[in-house]
Amino acid sequence: MTTAPHRPLLLLDVDGPLNPYAARLAQLRGYRAHRLHPAIWLARQAPGSRSHRRGLRVRLNPAHGPRLRSLPYELAWATTWMNEANEMIAPAIGLPPDLPFIAWPELFATDPDGLYWKTRPLLKWAAGRPFAWVDDMITDLDETYVRDHHDAPALLVRVHPRRGLREADFTTLTRWATTVLTEERPLP
Repeated sequence: MTTAPHRPLLLLDVDGPLNPYAARLAQLRGYRAHRLHPAIWLARQAPGSRSHRRGLRVRLNPAHGPRLRSLPYELAWATTWMNEANEMIAPAIGLPPDLPFIAWPELFATDPDGLYWKTRPLLKWAAGRPFAWVDDMITDLDETYVRDHHDAPALLVRVHPRRGLREADFTTLTRWATTVLTEERPLP
């Protein structure tokens, strides 16, 4: 007997994919600028300074929320924003305010094998489930590690921090999830 698999996870980073922080143009088509105060950023600002008061400029595209919700995934945050992504990013782009998030054990930890600091905790959090991970810092080393250490299907999507998520990325994510969902899997 077979059963349809659970929808794969879509693990989303904020800065890079949703907030193209390295964009050269102040006004990106479809994006709106927001001034936000994430705790991790505030901790690096001098209290009372102009930047501390004004907040971090974040560019977000409100069309991304409906597009992400329409994908055949279970959405989750894989960002340093952690739960603050639910509080600050989700309302700005139309995502639910209660998405699961990875609570990183240590931010920006140095990996002994040179992996991106998110890779090992992300695999542990995914707990053997199929996932697509969208981030601007994924490397070839991370792709190899995931392929060698994760038994379920996984797709790593590198998004350029100047451009953010683009139509081609949504197409890739849709095709991959459709393939995963159509595979028959035996019951355990």
